[in-house]
Amino acid sequence: MSRGRSDGSQKKHLVASICVAAIFLGFLYVFYGSKSTGTSALEYGSKSLKRLGSSYLGADDDAISKLDDSSSSFGQGDSEVDIVPKSFPVCDDRHSELIPCLDRHLIYQMRLKLDLSVMEHYERHCPPAERRFNCLIPPPSGYKVPIKWPQSRDEVWKANIPHTHLAHEKSDQNWMVVKGEKIIFPGGGTHFHYGADKYIAAIANMLNFSNNILNNDGNLRTVLDVGCGVASFGGYLLSSDIIAMSLAPNDVHQNQIQFALERGIPAYLGVLGTKRLPYPSRSFELAHCSRCRIDWLQRDGILLLELDRLLRPGGYFAYSSPEAYAQDEEDLRIWREMSDLVGRMCWRIASKRNQTVIWQKPLSNDCYMEREPGTRPPLCQSDDDPDAVWNVNMEACITPYSDHDSKVRGSGLAPWPERLTSPPPRLADFGYTSEMFLKDTELWQRRVEKYWNILSPKIKSNTIRNVMDMKANMGSFAAALKGKDVWVMNVVPPNGPNTLKIIYDRGLIGSMHDWCEAYSTYPRTYDLLHAWTVFSDLEKRDCSPEDLLLEMDRMLRPTGFVIIHDKQPVIDFIKKYLPALHWEAVETVDSSSDGQDGDEVIFVVQKKLWLTSESFRDTE
Repeated sequence: MSRGRSDGSQKKHLVASICVAAIFLGFLYVFYGSKSTGTSALEYGSKSLKRLGSSYLGADDDAISKLDDSSSSFGQGDSEVDIVPKSFPVCDDRHSELIPCLDRHLIYQMRLKLDLSVMEHYERHCPPAERRFNCLIPPPSGYKVPIKWPQSRDEVWKANIPHTHLAHEKSDQNWMVVKGEKIIFPGGGTHFHYGADKYIAAIANMLNFSNNILNNDGNLRTVLDVGCGVASFGGYLLSSDIIAMSLAPNDVHQNQIQFALERGIPAYLGVLGTKRLPYPSRSFELAHCSRCRIDWLQRDGILLLELDRLLRPGGYFAYSSPEAYAQDEEDLRIWREMSDLVGRMCWRIASKRNQTVIWQKPLSNDCYMEREPGTRPPLCQSDDDPDAVWNVNMEACITPYSDHDSKVRGSGLAPWPERLTSPPPRLADFGYTSEMFLKDTELWQRRVEKYWNILSPKIKSNTIRNVMDMKANMGSFAAALKGKDVWVMNVVPPNGPNTLKIIYDRGLIGSMHDWCEAYSTYPRTYDLLHAWTVFSDLEKRDCSPEDLLLEMDRMLRPTGFVIIHDKQPVIDFIKKYLPALHWEAVETVDSSSDGQDGDEVIFVVQKKLWLTSESFRDTE
């Protein structure tokens, strides 16, 4: 009897153990199976391995040691131990719109203590190496090659951004309309239901600009549109030779910037929170807010003071909101307090009509010096660098002009388009001469001509629209593209000369960014990436070139191009990863004949259009 009880107990323990093992194996299958989309995430050969930041998949210690010695350094590997991936993992379909440094799931998982009242949760918070996905971002189901500019200003494929909630939520404001397989953009906005073009002309009329054209004979070129919606305001400015940095956070209207970039309109994911925006002082002639729902009075007016930092001498702030015209008690209170604040900032009303008020920033320090002692906001300290923007906190203070700039009473810039090739005054901040500037401009004209000769068999006049120069220096690459129907996001790294202010002085736009981190944009938003010595610079720092390749792939549209202008070992390194990234080599050209490039090589690749098994099923 006791033996029988013992046998029964053993059977129960055995059954329980089998059940626990089955549950554990099932969990492993669900967890790891979800990392791929219908096919195996990794295909390993005898010498195939992928280095993922600081973590590795499926290798013994010897292989990892060899990978550290060869794969992550340029030109130091032994061909016998080179370890090349056959494929990268494919992220789960749920991550088709992943923005690694603006991922709210990461904030929740890491339990970051953020102040929601000042929008810290919409600012950049990048994952540590062990939390990076390190996989290829798949396109959404049914993805198509984007509609080309200028048609794309008015319509995009719904499958590429399968989010229609804004069409319903803003149906009375003409933001967007769903029509069959497309999303249509009639050009409306919260305060310009009948079209951005009429609204833009009305602002020009308020400022008495000739022919109601906002560019004011080329003197108004760069605009910051805060809380831009789907960027119709910026899209319609382009026909007036005005380029806007359309800015909005990844908030409850989270796809508005994605729509803007899909349309081919310059845009950036950012928020007026606690950090300075990644643009230097005196970058914009006009800032604009149309019902952007920003509390401009908070924290002693710190957000208005950030706009003040960014505006050029005599720059404008166009503000369309109920506070500017409504008569209820709360709106009147806000209007009185805003009027008092901007008055203490020395802004004056340039024009006020109906729903819109336009303030103007002073041309010199005269008004600041005439304020009563102790007036707030105070002037910023003399040791404050108004052009330091990477991870720099905003300050509730007024950025005064230098003595020289105050005496000049203006920016000293030529009108557009002359300013594109005219040496700007702030060249002297870097010790650059006009001759150096003109030589750099001529050099990049030759280089861009060579680039386009390489690309010409693969592209038509409208193939490329959204371009990023990943290391823009003085912006001469973008300047050389003026004859093309493209716009360029000029990126300047924070660990080098802060030449971004030269770029803005040329009438171009850009942002500061550290390529050890992911960029603030949605996946599939650029047609062309230009990487001049970016990888060589990365080698000098403790950052992963493989991570940068994955980030470039994330930003690049399917069928888009990458131009890598770097040393031969860098090109050899990148060539190993082409099959893993689904990139295809277009051409390799020795650029040493240029005389300025030393031993640099031009390597052009194209990203293939690939779909996951889910996408295939949906498109069949």
